[in-house]
Amino acid sequence: MSKIEQTSQRLRAGHLLDVMDIPGLVEQAADMAVLLNPDGIVDGISTNPESPSLGCLDHWVGRSFLDFLAAESRETFAERTALVRSEPQYEPRPLEINHVDNANWEASVRYTLHRVGESGALLLLGRDMQPYAEVQKRLVAEQTARERDGQLLRGTETFYRVVLEASETPLVLIEPEPGRIRDINSAAAQLLGSKVDRLRGTSFAQVFEGRRRAELADALQAAAVADEMRGIDTVSRRNGRVLKVLPEYFRAAGTLYMLCRIAPMDDSDGGGPEFAGALATLYADAGDAIVLTDGKGMIREANEAFLVLADAAQLRDLKGESLADFLVRGSVDLKLLIEGATKRGRMRRYAAQLQSVVGTRAPVEISVTRLRQRGGIWALASSSARARRAIRPR
Repeated sequence: MSKIEQTSQRLRAGHLLDVMDIPGLVEQAADMAVLLNPDGIVDGISTNPESPSLGCLDHWVGRSFLDFLAAESRETFAERTALVRSEPQYEPRPLEINHVDNANWEASVRYTLHRVGESGALLLLGRDMQPYAEVQKRLVAEQTARERDGQLLRGTETFYRVVLEASETPLVLIEPEPGRIRDINSAAAQLLGSKVDRLRGTSFAQVFEGRRRAELADALQAAAVADEMRGIDTVSRRNGRVLKVLPEYFRAAGTLYMLCRIAPMDDSDGGGPEFAGALATLYADAGDAIVLTDGKGMIREANEAFLVLADAAQLRDLKGESLADFLVRGSVDLKLLIEGATKRGRMRRYAAQLQSVVGTRAPVEISVTRLRQRGGIWALASSSARARRAIRPR
C-alpha cells in the first residue's frame, strides 16, 4: 500500500454513480438537509427521524436561514457561502454552526455546502453534533469527578499523614502477606533505632533480633486474633531495646492490613512512671525558678522558686499573665527568648532583670527550651545570677 501525502483535493478512483440515480439518497445520507435559494431563503428541509434532538423544522421553509443561526455563527456561514459561490472548483469542507430557534432550542450541526447547478442555490448536508456534544459533556463531567475524587483522596492522605506523625503512640502498618512495613511514624522509628524513610517498605522481621519472617508472621497473627489483647516480646536489632508489639487486623478497600502498636519494656526512653515522678519532684523542689508558658509567652505553670522570685502568693495570681510583665524590658526580652528557642530549640544564659509584682528587681540568667509536645508549650527556666542583691526601683 503506497503512502498518500495529505492534500486538500478529494481523492477519487474508479466510477461512482450520480446521486440522482439513487432515490432518497440526500435524506438518508445526512441527519439534516437544507436547500437554500440564491437569496438564502429555505426552500426545503429534511431531518432524520433518528435524530430526535432536531425535532420538526418545517416552519423554517420560506424564511431566511440566517434567522435560525446563533450570532457567532452568522458571520462564519456568510463567509463560507460567499466562498462556495465565488469559486466553482471549491471542494466542500465541513462547517460547524450553532442553530437557535425560539428561546429554549439550540443545536450544533456540522454542514457541508454544495452548489446546485448555476442558479446559485445551495444544498446543505448536515450531521447532528448533539450526540457528540453529550458524550463530550459526560467525558468532561467524568474527568471533573475524577479530579474531585483525586483531590479528596489527596486531602484524606494529608489528614492521615498528619495524624500518624502527630501521634505519640509508636505505630506501624504492616502488609501481612509479604510481612512488609507499609507505613510507620516517627515515634515507632525512634524506638526501633532508625528513621521512617529507612524502615518504610522493608521487612518487619528484619528490624528485630533473631526473628524470621514466617515465625514473626505466625506470632503476630496469633496475637491479633486472640480474644484478649496480648503482644509479643521482641528485641530491636539496631539498639537492642526490649519492645512489646501489639498487633490487630483491619481491612481497607478489601485488603487486609495489620496495625502494630509498639511499647518499650524498659525505661531507657525516660518515659516510665519512676522517671516522670522524678521530673515532677525536680520541678517542684528546684532551687532555680521554672515557668512554663505557651507559644505567646502566657504563663501556664510555675514552680515555688518562681513564685518567690516574683513575690506572688499563689500560682493562680500568675496564670494567664504574660511573662513580659515580669521582665524589665518586657516584650523585648520575651521576643528575643521566643525567637531564640524557635530557631535553635533552646537558649542559655540570657541576662535580664526580673521584676516582681511589688516592683522589686533582680538580675537573672534565663535559659529557655522549646517543648515540642502539647501544642507548642514553651519552658523557660530562670536562674538567679551571681549578683542576687535585689534592686529596688527609684
